[in-house]
Amino acid sequence: MSASGLEVFDKTLQTTNIWLKEIGEDLGPDRQRCYNALRAVLFALRDRLTVDEAADLSAQLPMLIRGIFYEGYRPSTMPQRIRSLDEFLAKINEHLQNIRPLGADEAARAVFRVLEKSIPGGQISEVKQMLPPDIRTLFPGPQQGPLQEPSRARQQSPSHR
Repeated sequence: MSASGLEVFDKTLQTTNIWLKEIGEDLGPDRQRCYNALRAVLFALRDRLTVDEAADLSAQLPMLIRGIFYEGYRPSTMPQRIRSLDEFLAKINEHLQNIRPLGADEAARAVFRVLEKSIPGGQISEVKQMLPPDIRTLFPGPQQGPLQEPSRARQQSPSHR
């Protein structure tokens, strides 16, 4: 029998705990700090996306994390004009003010690593393409522009042989 009496609640709690543990691999074992990082980064990302893209992304999130994602959301004011890495990190910092020191870039990299691993590739690619190139650098792995193909050009250049 499930702990809560509803398997769907147990599953989302378990998945959320896994995400927090994975974020903790980068930020340390303080679960409150990991939760705050997850929340701050999700808010900044959500506020930068169109309403439709935010809805598409949220559909891929575990139910409990989807609730965090939509906390305080005001679709009529979206998307916000966050055009640079500095503006994006400042938005994250707004939500990290009341916890022990944690860099916005450190929080974003940890959360984006978990999103990259946990969200189906096509959906996370769509999200990345909606972000300015300098914000995309916070995601793990090779960064590609909207019209670039995966590193074939680099493989063909003489300096990379």
